[in-house]
Amino acid sequence: MDPSAPITIRTRKFITNRLLARRQMVVEVLHPSRANVSKTDLNEKLAGIYKVDKSRVVTFGFRTQFGGGRSTGFALIYDDEASQRKFEPTYRLVRSGLVEKKVQTNRKLRKERKNRAKKYRGTAKSKAAEPSKKK
Repeated sequence: MDPSAPITIRTRKFITNRLLARRQMVVEVLHPSRANVSKTDLNEKLAGIYKVDKSRVVTFGFRTQFGGGRSTGFALIYDDEASQRKFEPTYRLVRSGLVEKKVQTNRKLRKERKNRAKKYRGTAKSKAAEPSKKK
């Protein structure tokens, strides 16, 4: 498998979606002598084809056909960053580096904190959220 082998990109079902300020399409990638093509490579190629900034291109949902050599997925090209931030799901914004991932505590600790806070009313709730100090 040669990572520098040529690939062919075809777009189908192209739609200009004015309401969501984007262009959307199904992308077919022919890659006969490689296992797969990275999304960053695809974003750069699509940005070149449609003459846009590569950070406005979002690719997702790629499936490699059985036997290899061809993949099909979906691509969105946003008109501007504001509409991309507004309409893209947060997990895809995290992937593209526009949003920082939220750090969450684990589920059990969140539930325990919630149940401790249930025992209090008003401003005392915030004090109950901290775990009790063991002696």
